[in-house]
Amino acid sequence: MKQYDTIFLDRDGTLNPDPGYINRLDQFSFYDYTMDALKQLSDAGNRFCIITNQSGIGRSIIDTEDLSEIHDFILNEFYKHDLNLLGIYYCPDHPDHATENRKPGIGMITQAAKDHGIDLPNSIMIGDAVSDIEAGVNSRMDTMLVLSGRGQDSRKKLGDISPTFIANDLAEGANQIMESSS
Repeated sequence: MKQYDTIFLDRDGTLNPDPGYINRLDQFSFYDYTMDALKQLSDAGNRFCIITNQSGIGRSIIDTEDLSEIHDFILNEFYKHDLNLLGIYYCPDHPDHATENRKPGIGMITQAAKDHGIDLPNSIMIGDAVSDIEAGVNSRMDTMLVLSGRGQDSRKKLGDISPTFIANDLAEGANQIMESSS
């Protein structure tokens, strides 16, 4: 099994269903398999970091206090399941006014690496969007496209980008990583 310094995770569509602009805690729930998959993945890299575009803030659909409540819930769930979540980095940029922080930009990843001494070439980015895979590739990480969320549609739009892994969901992806060789 390959060992990773840090496992970067997209949020919506990867860890939880993505109905579009989750703006209250009562709209958020993990997929049934998420925590078990993360426990399994923790054997391949015991540090996690969530990297998420949250343009709902830039679009005035999501309030930052509500987003903080959702992220506090996520942090507490990771803690309850003894999973080492280094942090949740989010980009509030509207796509029309995107900075380097908005994926596929690597600003959030670079900041996380600086904050936590992360060895990016020995890390992996897991997400359901082309922008997740591009951010991982641009950061010299392994990548995994999960076909949950927007993943099926994203797979058709990869062009010449080749993720290291493609999995139906995070649970299958955890199995692929556990079975991969270093």
